[in-house]
Amino acid sequence: MPLPVYIYDVVSEIDLQNDLITAYINRKTGELTILTEQDYSALRNLDDGGDMEDLPPWQQELIPKFREINDSEDFFPLPSQYEVHKYQIMEDFIRSLEDGPMKEDLFEAIRDRGAFRRFRDATHRYDIENDWWDFKKNSIKQIAIDFLDSKGIPWTEVKPED
Repeated sequence: MPLPVYIYDVVSEIDLQNDLITAYINRKTGELTILTEQDYSALRNLDDGGDMEDLPPWQQELIPKFREINDSEDFFPLPSQYEVHKYQIMEDFIRSLEDGPMKEDLFEAIRDRGAFRRFRDATHRYDIENDWWDFKKNSIKQIAIDFLDSKGIPWTEVKPED
């Protein structure tokens, strides 16, 4: 991926991250790469004397890229799920709505365990799913912009032609 990076590619990578996936960006090229917990495990195994032949062929091909990410100062991890605070984004979305029964119902939905599922169900029930996804995308976009700006990585909202 050439510089400047397409901001919505970065937004997608940030949104996909979880406990098992970390996305990285190369500050010089804009390249986005994902490492999974399984990839880290393979690298640790090789570093501990494991045999490359024990890895599946697809992973063997990617080991040099994984090592480059681990060893290079050019790759930065994108903001993790712990820096994105999706629960806070849900609360901010609800606060942006007009006062009334729907807003109260949504606040009730995000209490306790199962908040994300109940919230998703409520947005479906009230037919505001698209509003929610737009709000969430724009919130993550701002996180991505702040991150890229802090690292000096240029970005654009214009999708580059492939």
